[in-house]
Amino acid sequence: MTLSEKAAYIKGLAEGMELDTASKEGKILKSIIDFLEDAAMSVEDLETVCDDIQGQVDEIDEDLGTLEEDFYGDEDDDCCCGCDDDDDDCDCDDLTYQVTCPACHKDIVIDEDIINEGHIECPNCGELLEFDIDEDDDCDCGCCHHDHDDE
Repeated sequence: MTLSEKAAYIKGLAEGMELDTASKEGKILKSIIDFLEDAAMSVEDLETVCDDIQGQVDEIDEDLGTLEEDFYGDEDDDCCCGCDDDDDDCDCDDLTYQVTCPACHKDIVIDEDIINEGHIECPNCGELLEFDIDEDDDCDCGCCHHDHDDE
C-alpha cells in the first residue's frame, strides 16, 4: 500500500466514524489527516522525480563508460598481477627473473637486486649461480639498456 493509499484509508476511517470537525479534537484530527494526504502526495512526487533522475544518471553513466572505453581503450587500472595499484603488499613493480639452476634443474625466482649482486646460492642445492649482465652504454634513456638509434 502506498503512502497516498494509507492516508486515504485513514481519512475514510475518520469519515466513517463521523468525526465531529466542529470540536477541538475533531479539528486537530482533520488537520492531521489533511497534512498526511499532502505529505503522502509530496513524497510520491519526490519519488517520481528521483526515479527520473536515477534514469538520467544511469544513461550518463553508460555514456561515460562508452566514452572512457573509446578514449582509454583497454587500459586497466590494475597492474599486471591483478592487484590494485594501491595494494601496498604487492611487489609486482619489482622486476623478477626466473632462472633454472644448471645443477639441480629447479626454477628459482630472483629480483633485480640479486642480479646486480652478480651471484646467489641456489636455495635447492646450494650451487653458486653467477650472473654477468653486459650493460649497453649507448642508451641514454635510463629506462633500458639498448641503443635507440638502431630503431
